[in-house]
Amino acid sequence: MKRIAVFASGNGSNAEHITRYFAESSLARVEAIYCNNPKAHVIRRATNLKVPLVLFDREKFYASDVVLRDLQSRNIDLIVLAGFLWLMPGSITRVFSQKIVNIHPALLPLYSGKGMFGDNVHEAVVEAGEKESGITIHLIDEVYDHGAILLQVKCKLTPDETPESLAEKIHQLEYEHYPKVIEQLLEE
Repeated sequence: MKRIAVFASGNGSNAEHITRYFAESSLARVEAIYCNNPKAHVIRRATNLKVPLVLFDREKFYASDVVLRDLQSRNIDLIVLAGFLWLMPGSITRVFSQKIVNIHPALLPLYSGKGMFGDNVHEAVVEAGEKESGITIHLIDEVYDHGAILLQVKCKLTPDETPESLAEKIHQLEYEHYPKVIEQLLEE
């Protein structure tokens, strides 16, 4: 059985959806949820799902190998970023090269980089008058929103689109496609 580590910083709806998707799988399971925000709603989700939670701060993540050692002790096969807002340190990206996947709520390379996450992305897309947006699922490296693109799925924006209505469309695409791409990566 393959072991997944999910990293999240906020609400955790994707973390929960992925955990539930693999709960009955014979291929993989979510071994732990890692969080850098002690006030994040994902903490409650992890508790409700009965999934171990690893809470860490900036020093443990960047100035030590505490998180890396924990990942290794759990024999993690794939790291899944699900609304995780920090750049992964080189110590982790080197050990887990080609084994860290992220989802971005826009069509990369558009609306990317530091600060471009969640509602910030949706607001920028709507303000720019874009006709379409979507999701990008990609492997990560040591640069924000960079790495080999595995899948992009588009959605149309309506003339009266709001950041909130776009967010709902994007969430539906994430829930539909992210677990399937994770599954494909684990089957390789």
